[in-house]
Amino acid sequence: MDISDERKTDGGQDKVNARYRLDDFIGRSPKMLAVYKVVAKAAESRATVLIQGETGTGKELIAQAIHYNGPRASSPFLAVDCSTFNEGLLESELFGYVQAAFTGAVEDKKGIFEEADGGTIFLDEIGDIAVPLQAMLLRVLQEHEIRRVGSFESIKVDVRIIAATSKNLENLIQNGTFRSDLYYRLSVINIVLPPLRERKEDILPLAEYFLRKYSAEAEKTVTRLSPQAMELMLRYSWPGNIRELENAIERAVTMTSNSLILPEDIPPSLQEEMVTESSAVDKPMTIEEMQRNYIRQVLNNMKGNKKNAAKKLGIDRKNIYRMLQKRNSSQSD
Repeated sequence: MDISDERKTDGGQDKVNARYRLDDFIGRSPKMLAVYKVVAKAAESRATVLIQGETGTGKELIAQAIHYNGPRASSPFLAVDCSTFNEGLLESELFGYVQAAFTGAVEDKKGIFEEADGGTIFLDEIGDIAVPLQAMLLRVLQEHEIRRVGSFESIKVDVRIIAATSKNLENLIQNGTFRSDLYYRLSVINIVLPPLRERKEDILPLAEYFLRKYSAEAEKTVTRLSPQAMELMLRYSWPGNIRELENAIERAVTMTSNSLILPEDIPPSLQEEMVTESSAVDKPMTIEEMQRNYIRQVLNNMKGNKKNAAKKLGIDRKNIYRMLQKRNSSQSD
């Protein structure tokens, strides 16, 4: 588990805060704009937050945005993936232990709750915590204090908890594997992240962001996606969500020898799904329609500034006029 303090690297607190500004988040679909509004409100509060969503939807990034846009921004943000620890080890990591509490405990050790005092703990995959440990976590939320393993002494802590899960906690409650009282304590503010397939208008902006990132890292000049590659990405269902999209772009940048991403650079899984599902699509968008929709989205993001939009798109401003004229003429027919 990595509990490093991000504030100590790469330029300090100001750079970390800037990284998680909501205005700079990629994704302007209606569903994500609604999420950002809740995140902004959550950042201002002290309430616990539960973030729900499929694997790869960016739950930790949202948790970081809540922390770094709030009053605890200068204090630690520590994350732990609860699914990677057994019950005993997770208890020791969270609450710490005293010397001789168990074999190998040669000295007192602080847990994450003490390390994060004044800051935020992000508990990822909270649904995987064992029921006995859930009771301990509930006590922290109610009493704002912890006990190290092997100790009877209570230690006061001031920590905000943001939890996340890819599981349906209400189903776990019905099955008796998750406490309902803990669920209600955690979900004072509930944020549900939509899967990428439900916000397809965010796919190309995210793809371009990752394209710039991995092109720079590989010291290549891969500047854009071909229309055919865009079509593949827009048609794909992205079961792995943003994480899968990032992986696909990284692979494409690695594979291509051109300045643009071609279909053959895209992972085969995207192409296979498109072939499988093409017969089920009643009226697929043409490549020209997809390009036009994307240009319109970039224009909206640039508040109608065609010069800036053309620069971002890597095309001549006259092409934007041409595409818009085609759109207008088609609407008038």
